[in-house]
Amino acid sequence: IEEQQVIVDKVGSPDASYEDFTNSLPSNECRYAVYDLDFITDENCQKSKIFFIAWAPDTSKVRAKMVYASSKDRFKRELDGIQVELQATDPSEMSFDIVKSRAI
Repeated sequence: IEEQQVIVDKVGSPDASYEDFTNSLPSNECRYAVYDLDFITDENCQKSKIFFIAWAPDTSKVRAKMVYASSKDRFKRELDGIQVELQATDPSEMSFDIVKSRAI
């Protein structure tokens, strides 16, 4: 967020992995992220879910956390197709296993 506007920081490649996505998030700055997760269910069905992730690491500045938290709902309403929301402060809170379990 710059000057009260959400700015697109990065757009990932469709062939990038989930690990590439999580590694692209800054370790000490807040971000909003949208991720289209393709996965196979236990019944061997191909599925896709669009995640909205509010990334606010513990090491980010308190003011930035407040700005991101207060504008999250308004920004999320502007997006179409979001199926799952996830709040994460640490990479372990958005591991692939956790994300997949939220998708099913």
